Amino acid sequence: MNNNPFPRHTTLAAIALCLTLAAGCTTRVANPDDPLERYNRAMFGFNETVDRAAIRPVAEAYDATMPTPVRTGVGNFFGNVGDVWNGVNNLLQGKFREGLSDGARFGLNSTLGILGVFDVASAFGLSKSDEDFGQTLGRWGVGEGAYFVVPFFGPRTVRDAVVLPIDLYGDNVWGVSDVAARNSLTALRLVHGRANLLGIDKTLEEGTLDKYSYARDFYLQQRRYRVHDGSPPQEYEDFNGGDGAASPPQPARGAAAATDGDEFQQESAGSGDDRPATR
Repeated sequence: MNNNPFPRHTTLAAIALCLTLAAGCTTRVANPDDPLERYNRAMFGFNETVDRAAIRPVAEAYDATMPTPVRTGVGNFFGNVGDVWNGVNNLLQGKFREGLSDGARFGLNSTLGILGVFDVASAFGLSKSDEDFGQTLGRWGVGEGAYFVVPFFGPRTVRDAVVLPIDLYGDNVWGVSDVAARNSLTALRLVHGRANLLGIDKTLEEGTLDKYSYARDFYLQQRRYRVHDGSPPQEYEDFNGGDGAASPPQPARGAAAATDGDEFQQESAGSGDDRPATR
């Protein structure tokens, strides 16, 4: 006697569907932006391991013990330091108004804001920018190249990875001559930036089957958005053989945590305490 409550053809169809879905999950479509995917996945895993073992625990302790006003002051301080390099790159891109605004921000916050601890420049209507030398090259037509994960610093493109030493040279924190002071400031900025992004970790890990692919695609989307000052040339793949324009991406700041490394350090450190509400 057949005790199976389902007809034989239904069972076979279900098995076939499961096998098809399994095959689909294990088949990875090559991404033209990521020809170095095998290396990048390995380095992404390495950076994740370093984060879990060393950076995140310290960031969690910082998050649990540091009062919000102090965190805001720390973020404002590092944001003020970054305004100098922002201004230089805006000027190099021919955006003179923005460059002068960055200079004025630095002057106001360094004096009236007590070394940048208080962001008085924003109260005067001077908005903060976010520029680096990779964006400057992109502004003048230098291609981004392939996606590339840098050890410890996280996602980049080849263009941005090549000029990373220039960005570090232009960073006033990395440029501090006293080694002990430089290391202390760098560590504080790293921990502060990581602490600001703790809230999205669980959401990110539970919301995607492939964290690497999500981080890569999000990073490239947002990087292009920034290089083109919010108006990137959008294209999508038309499986009928054509190309078309897509709507520009909307920046979702919290998800930048997926892109780990220096990227989130710079963004989070310059914005005070901007953690997501959900922990």
